[in-house]
Amino acid sequence: MLRSAPQEWSYAQALRNPRLAFFLCGVVISSAGDGMLITAIPLLALKIHGSLPPAFAVSLAAAAPYVSSTCLAIPFSLGRLRIPPKVSLVSDCVVRCATLTALGLAAVGGVLAIGVLLGALVLGSCLRSMANAGTRLAALSLVPAHGRYAVNGLLATVKQFALYVAGPSLGGLVAALVSPEWALVIDGATFIPLLVAALLAIPRAPSAPTRSAATESGLKVIRRLPVAWKLLVVVFLFNLFYMPVEAALPLFVNGPLEGSSRALGVIWTLFGAGAILGALATNYLRSVPQRPLLMGIVAAWSFAMFGLASSRSVVTAAVVFFVAGLIYAPFTPVAYSYLNLFLSAKDEQPVTLLWSTVSALAAPLGLVAAGPLIYAIGGRESIFLSALVTLVLAAIALPFVRSQPTPVTRPSD
Repeated sequence: MLRSAPQEWSYAQALRNPRLAFFLCGVVISSAGDGMLITAIPLLALKIHGSLPPAFAVSLAAAAPYVSSTCLAIPFSLGRLRIPPKVSLVSDCVVRCATLTALGLAAVGGVLAIGVLLGALVLGSCLRSMANAGTRLAALSLVPAHGRYAVNGLLATVKQFALYVAGPSLGGLVAALVSPEWALVIDGATFIPLLVAALLAIPRAPSAPTRSAATESGLKVIRRLPVAWKLLVVVFLFNLFYMPVEAALPLFVNGPLEGSSRALGVIWTLFGAGAILGALATNYLRSVPQRPLLMGIVAAWSFAMFGLASSRSVVTAAVVFFVAGLIYAPFTPVAYSYLNLFLSAKDEQPVTLLWSTVSALAAPLGLVAAGPLIYAIGGRESIFLSALVTLVLAAIALPFVRSQPTPVTRPSD
């Protein structure tokens, strides 16, 4: 059972922490840059796909950033080697800033081929999963125990706004007014503010990886917590079944809906607007039973995807995607907050990294599978199929995620 609400922070109380507020500013700017790539990368892949079929080009370009980062994070999440969140975050900022800027400038100069784009996205994103876990751990480290639920929700709020409201609309605008290539250059530059925020806001930590005999691996912790590994299975499958939607949407908009790059940006922006409202509502969901809430989100998302697949115009698709954003936004912060109830402080880093890694693994698998799927049956049909299997997941998941150990009692700091 969750701790009583009066002991928990509100979003406003969390933002009164100057270090956290400064760090979140860097996260917002960087996430907005990444949001630009949601519209820019598919458009760039379609522009330079060459002899590669468009569906394959889009799905592979979307999957590329997840491949190396997942492969690198797996050994750390399964073992007892610990890299401080600050180190992984700073390193990722440097690597991605250099890679994305170089890619964008090469594309602007007209010398970027689809193979080079895919290879550079794979190599340049090698630390992405570890940095994502590091971002959450760094934010949580800046507040006392009773502020953690608010920080999880607040982190989701600012990332949803940046990724799905500011980012895609800016990406669509840049693509329409100049070219999608410049979005990569701008995204590379957005890692500079995050680098500064990480250096100044996150407390000092050991600069070298550490190994503690007293610390269990993330896998070992999850194996002794049935609720953790069962919930992880659901999160993985939910993310896996979502990925065909992300790959199919650009082709669905440009094809059956007869939309433009700007229309794609508008649809993602409306998704983000809904996600903002959903993320803000997360702070008021702490008293709702978390397990039924999570499974209800999965089921509601599937119905939203049925609506998206049935859309006959850009306007209808945008409205449905707005509702989808409203539904989806609470899922990740509620899932992490629910998981954190059962983890001691020393178990948080390995489990959070393992969760981030396994969740991220769903992205390349789902996106790579989406290419042949979309090529074979089409964008609209792929979204419909995604909705159907997600609904089946929701029906199975509620009784599956049942075992609940006693929550860990944390000091209030």
